[in-house]
Amino acid sequence: MTTWVGRTAAEIAAAVREKRATPREVVAEHLARIERLDGRVGAFRTLRAQAALAEADELATKDLGELPLAGVPVAVKDNLPVRGESNRNGSAATQDTPADHDHVTVARLRAAGAVVVGLTNVPELCVFGTTDGVHGTARNPWDLTRTAGGSSGGSAAAVAAGMVPIALGNDGMGSLRIPAANCGLVTLKPGHGVVPAGIGHGDWFGMSENGPLATTVEDAQLMFSVLADTEVVRPSETVTRKVALSVRSPLAGVSVSRAYTTAARAAAQLLAGAGHRVRPAEPPYPLWLSTTSLAHWTAGTAVDAEGLEPRRLTRRTRVHAAVGRRFLAGVRKSGRREQLRGRLEPFFAEHDVLLTPALARRGPAATAWHERGWLRNLVANTNYSPMTPPWNLTGWPAMSVPFGTLPSGAPCAVQLVGRPGSESTLLEVAGQLEELRPWPRTAPLD
Repeated sequence: MTTWVGRTAAEIAAAVREKRATPREVVAEHLARIERLDGRVGAFRTLRAQAALAEADELATKDLGELPLAGVPVAVKDNLPVRGESNRNGSAATQDTPADHDHVTVARLRAAGAVVVGLTNVPELCVFGTTDGVHGTARNPWDLTRTAGGSSGGSAAAVAAGMVPIALGNDGMGSLRIPAANCGLVTLKPGHGVVPAGIGHGDWFGMSENGPLATTVEDAQLMFSVLADTEVVRPSETVTRKVALSVRSPLAGVSVSRAYTTAARAAAQLLAGAGHRVRPAEPPYPLWLSTTSLAHWTAGTAVDAEGLEPRRLTRRTRVHAAVGRRFLAGVRKSGRREQLRGRLEPFFAEHDVLLTPALARRGPAATAWHERGWLRNLVANTNYSPMTPPWNLTGWPAMSVPFGTLPSGAPCAVQLVGRPGSESTLLEVAGQLEELRPWPRTAPLD
């Protein structure tokens, strides 16, 4: 008997379009895997089992011939509206009332033939790089003692565990790239305005972007094309790119571990061997990048916490929002983001792609970080994920791509960054890395 669990979204959609599989078969198999494994992984806040099967049956009555995601099960991060489901955003302070509409990205996935099987766990208000809270703890399927990352941790865990082939997440300070790097997945944070945002109250001042989580570059590209409502095609011939390698942390005082610097250098060597012009080069990160990142990160939470009952928020979230309120007026009139873009534009005029480590070290333990103090969370998050914030501040596209393994056996990863409009270039280079050094698709949980 053919099984569709562990297959890519592209493979599943082709089989459904060609009537080698039905949407119900595919969805039912993935629901069974979720029921079997999610007690250990903690990916889902809520499962839509009966609704998903009904939607799969309805889909089967339609013309599937042109649907790029025909019958593909997808998970959605629990900070985006899904019609008929509550949107809890990882908190006890939010309303447990069903949404009356789909977010535009969810609507685009459904229009492309995808079936939403559930909503995934996030840290409260999607603030931190560890996914744990009142609705559950998302663990890294490759190492269940470690966090899946955050804030799209549940979505990443669901894909890495083979519960769904693709998932929807978003990224305001690394919230796609951090869990993707932990869980051995491919993700793309699009540049500003490429994919509809509409996340929370103002998208963290326009820094947050919706994007795909997938096991292969092909699936990431396929899902990105649907989300952006545009067709992305990789060139048939290799294009020589100018690639800059930097292994230094953008945030002052944060070091990068050997495993991640080694992975970035090894990826650079592979790309050089494939004909790209690769050289070490350091972006001119300003010393004020750390304080600017902190100000925008906390101020975004202050806005999202407005109107919520403080006593129902966890302590770390309350403190984060309180700190952010002090920065709020300054952030709203600050020109730091424009200054950062101005500093970095000459660098990207000389280089097509920046290659860096995706993280500085492996993810923290999967534990109740939401019960710990704010400062302890701040230090843990900053020390392991300093590589991502600059590209939310600039609004430029960035990817996390699996590359090699950590000493624990869990996946390692590198980050690819490009100038505005370079999403297809990043996907092209990521695809070459995948061809040169393929990675396992899902964690061996069975």
